[in-house]
Amino acid sequence: MNSDQIKSGPSRAPARAMLRATGLSDADIARPLVGVVHTWSDISPCNLTLRELAGHVREGVKAAGGTPVEFNTIAVTDGIAMGTVGMRASLPSREVIADSIELAVSGHCLDAVVVLVGCDKTIPAAAMALGRMDLPGVVLYGGTIQPGFCKAKKITVQEVFEAVGAHAAGRIDDAELAEIERRACPGAGACGGQFTANTMAMVLTTLGLSPMGLNDIPATDPGKREAAFRCGEIVMQALAAGRRPRQTITLEALRNAAVTVAATAGSTNAVLHILAIAHEAGVPFALEEFEAASRTPVIADLKPGGRFTAVELHAAGGTARVLAELRAAGRIADTPTMTGQTLFAAVDAARVAHAASGTALDDPEAAAVVPGFAAPLKPHGGYSVLYGNLAPEGCICKLPAQRRRHEGPARVFDSEDAAFAAVQARAIQPGDVIVIRFEGPAGGPGMREMLAVTAALVGQGLGNDVALITDGRFSGATHGFMVGHIAPEAARGGPLARLRDGDRVRIDVDAREIRTDADLDAREPARIEPRVRHGALAKYARHVASASRGAITTG
Repeated sequence: MNSDQIKSGPSRAPARAMLRATGLSDADIARPLVGVVHTWSDISPCNLTLRELAGHVREGVKAAGGTPVEFNTIAVTDGIAMGTVGMRASLPSREVIADSIELAVSGHCLDAVVVLVGCDKTIPAAAMALGRMDLPGVVLYGGTIQPGFCKAKKITVQEVFEAVGAHAAGRIDDAELAEIERRACPGAGACGGQFTANTMAMVLTTLGLSPMGLNDIPATDPGKREAAFRCGEIVMQALAAGRRPRQTITLEALRNAAVTVAATAGSTNAVLHILAIAHEAGVPFALEEFEAASRTPVIADLKPGGRFTAVELHAAGGTARVLAELRAAGRIADTPTMTGQTLFAAVDAARVAHAASGTALDDPEAAAVVPGFAAPLKPHGGYSVLYGNLAPEGCICKLPAQRRRHEGPARVFDSEDAAFAAVQARAIQPGDVIVIRFEGPAGGPGMREMLAVTAALVGQGLGNDVALITDGRFSGATHGFMVGHIAPEAARGGPLARLRDGDRVRIDVDAREIRTDADLDAREPARIEPRVRHGALAKYARHVASASRGAITTG
């Protein structure tokens, strides 16, 4: 056992003495030591249940012959930090979480690990840590929040952000804004649409790191406790069989994951995260891979662009239903998983179990959530990769339902805050191309999400009339004609630094192009003073790579 390094032989008597002080017996110490790592916090609903779930994981580990040892690490909640300087901490937190899992697990020479996750960056961070350490490991997502209801309509936190814009436009009053605020988030769980958390939970299932169907169970569903217990058992089985994450995080599995994101119109943040997971697992995986994946039609009607939430997707058959459709269309390959089943075998088992629960596979309500290839919502996935003289290294365009092209004058802002102030002041006109620069991984620092701006535009009724481009990124709740991850970023000499108000900007999805006719080479780039000079964010800014490489901080 890996843990023999800290517990076996006369020289390890001091370590055993300390382990005994925590209540472990000789028998406990002799068993495999299994890390149970979670991102519990009570500052947000996303992570609220994880400490309780950790107890059930521990029981599963014990029942399967292991000794659990528990650690906690951080989480930064995007929905709270959004639109503030706190949002700069969000993407860097992914690196800190991955690093802290690695250090805690490797520092104690543990044999295996289960990671419990909730908020957006905690999910890819867990996969990055597993890929880096390559110890037997399983990830369990704490689950989605239930939808709220306001005026008999299902709502999520997405509607709250959009209500802020509607309020600024005078379309709703203080009382209606307050009512939406109070009803949108009824309890524990991560944001309810196919936003970043639910997108990445599906990605980890597709990569084989999360057991099929367990991530789909909502946070407040009693079945989540049994799922946690099962993860404790599964990790012990993986340890006994010698199964490791790098056996599941393969090129084929990463391609499957990218296809799944496209097919569900999932969060564009998945591009950053899949690139980072691939890097940690040692698999060459380039940005251009996502363009091939994006040719997959959208086959699930999920928020933010669609009608349904993750709770309804779970009732309709969950991730297994989506993967079954993709398999039938020949869009994904069969790959290994940490359970020992292949991906396709896991899909089949989940489909049988779903049918046995009383929901027919051809149930019309379930078919409305996942209409599949028989009635795709869009012929093209939810994003596209563009290049041009504004993005030589590439960028990600989040596609609206109909528009494929936009051309208009640039309205240039050197921060998200300045752009938001302009939107709230009603200073944006139909046809404009809003440019938010110096918000990239290094320039932000931290590559803030632009949800406050994009949601305000939608709330003011401008969502179909403007475009927004940025070296920052977008929330999974963003919808509209939006281009993010522009690389290289302005702070590192990227072309956005040479763009000026009034320059014509053309975004053409069919040509896969984003460019301007302005003579950028003849101009000196705009510059700003570093926003952070000390501490974790300054260190991050010095070391972070381009968004085109997943904004990684390791070599």
